Amino acid sequence: MALLAVAFPILNGKKDQWRRFLAEQPRRAGYEAWSQRFGPNHWRVFLQQTPQMDLALVTVEAPNPAQSFQQVGAGSDPFTQWFVQQVQDIHGVDMRQPPPGPLPELVLDSQAR
Repeated sequence: MALLAVAFPILNGKKDQWRRFLAEQPRRAGYEAWSQRFGPNHWRVFLQQTPQMDLALVTVEAPNPAQSFQQVGAGSDPFTQWFVQQVQDIHGVDMRQPPPGPLPELVLDSQAR
């Protein structure tokens, strides 16, 4: 499995909405069906608070993590539409458009033995 990490800004005043978005239990079934489309992925989301802004640090382990990120906004089902809108409102990022510039570059991969 390959690994990709991406940082998304959490827009000012949106941290509580971001936390609710991640904990949205009534949409759990939609999330499970949606995530099955991506195959064997392992997603992690971290909150990084800095003096300048809060960031959501998102990692995905998958056979092709870049493709997994690209697939997030694909689909016209109600869950995907809701998810894409939440990301737009909270992060100011349109998951239906490729990000400007290159994907993050892995510069160090170390494992303690």
